[in-house]
Amino acid sequence: MGVRWVHRWGPWLGLLVLSLMWGYSWVAAKEGLTYAAPLNFAAQRSVLGGVALLVLLPLTGRTWRCALPRETLLIGLVQVTGFMLFQTWALVAGGPGKTAVLIFTMPIWTLLLSGLVLREPVKGVQWLAALLTLGGLVLIIEPWEMHTSWLSKGLGLLAALCWAVGTLMVKRLRQKFPVDLLNLTAWQMIFGAIPIVVAAQLVPSHVTQWTGHYALILLFMSLVSTALCWWLWLYILDRVPAWEASLSVLGTPVMAILFSRYSTGENFRPAEVGGIVLIGAGLLFLAVLGWWAARREPVR
Repeated sequence: MGVRWVHRWGPWLGLLVLSLMWGYSWVAAKEGLTYAAPLNFAAQRSVLGGVALLVLLPLTGRTWRCALPRETLLIGLVQVTGFMLFQTWALVAGGPGKTAVLIFTMPIWTLLLSGLVLREPVKGVQWLAALLTLGGLVLIIEPWEMHTSWLSKGLGLLAALCWAVGTLMVKRLRQKFPVDLLNLTAWQMIFGAIPIVVAAQLVPSHVTQWTGHYALILLFMSLVSTALCWWLWLYILDRVPAWEASLSVLGTPVMAILFSRYSTGENFRPAEVGGIVLIGAGLLFLAVLGWWAARREPVR
């Protein structure tokens, strides 16, 4: 009974934790950029996150050996290097809540590509959940009234595309090879951090202001937001279809907006409220579909 409960509800509990932690990380990242240059901040959090995961491997009885270095390198370049660079630069020009929502157009790209790449098309009433969540995303983005720079919007969308492609690459790799998720997460983080570190050394920037507050931000961003949350994301992705995981994680930009509004004291606009309600309805509908499908499974 306990094993079945974990198998059924584990991914949804993971999504709840992921939404909360990743949601707050956007506010923390925006604050961290006041202490460090974008490339330096991205390099520091990537390296610390990767090292933390490598240390965790032997502590959990896993090997340090990278089973599929070429495939892992490619995933790291897309899902870590590309995503982190575009995400960090988008944050420089845009606010944390709006940038988070832009990057979380990722489900749109995953939805369009998963049927072609993974043969996981959206079927029947599942489209209702997709339309609700994506409609809510459009209301929050408000493309007809966006005041951030087009550069910030473009960078956010490029980060979303990198995340979507990386998600499909991981899912496809796991369909072919029984790769350990923690090992894969650790090595993709290490491989993906290398180009960021090189870029940080080559591009002139101001010196990082090392303070106790910045150290706490960096620890949260590297150990929780980067290491723990990326492993949790791959854990979820391994247990549900790629499109469903991508739509479910749309709770994150809602949390990002809530945390951002709380920290800045800003009021909600009507469109944002409507978007949050639609995304919440879509997530609830996905949960109900998952519960109903689980109840229809034969007892073994």
